[in-house]
Amino acid sequence: MAINLQKAEFVLSAASPKDFLRDPIPQVAFAGRSNVGKSSVINRLLGRKNFARVGAAPGKTIHINYFRIDGAFYLVDLPGYGYARVSKGERDRWGKLMERYFADPELMTLGVMIVDARHKPTADDCTMAQWYRDAGRPFLVVANKLDKLKKSEIEPNLQRIRETLELGEENLVIPFSAEKGTGREELLQAILASVEPAEAATEE
Repeated sequence: MAINLQKAEFVLSAASPKDFLRDPIPQVAFAGRSNVGKSSVINRLLGRKNFARVGAAPGKTIHINYFRIDGAFYLVDLPGYGYARVSKGERDRWGKLMERYFADPELMTLGVMIVDARHKPTADDCTMAQWYRDAGRPFLVVANKLDKLKKSEIEPNLQRIRETLELGEENLVIPFSAEKGTGREELLQAILASVEPAEAATEE
């Protein structure tokens, strides 16, 4: 079955665990620091300009947002983390919401964690990677903003990301540029393989 990425629709924003979707459709959960370009990565993946809103200020995603992609899987947009200009109470609320999401093994099919290819992952990034590990589900890392690096910096930076986040061989690290589209096909294939393991899926 081919998945048409253009058939993407917003379903709901979950403000508390009682709102989490629990139907049989696979869930691919995206997380990343507030200024890492998560919305841009999602927009590039879906081939849409403004599907996931790119906020003027980081920290705009304050709930867990569900988008249904051609009825085949949910793209789950988790709140951005690590943004200092949000009140501590609000940050704690986001943290608890995400913690409850990760604590339920029935929800997530695949995790996609977005980091900045230019920098060593932060303590918040390391915590996020541990949450993905503790959830016991497969996850991969997207190293965004690749276009900002010199060619000679790419491999050392990817290795630093892998070591800092303590990734295993099973965790893909995908060099990605939301600006130029680098890495899109690799990310797409990894997602499709997780939501349709029995058959080779292709994009329409």
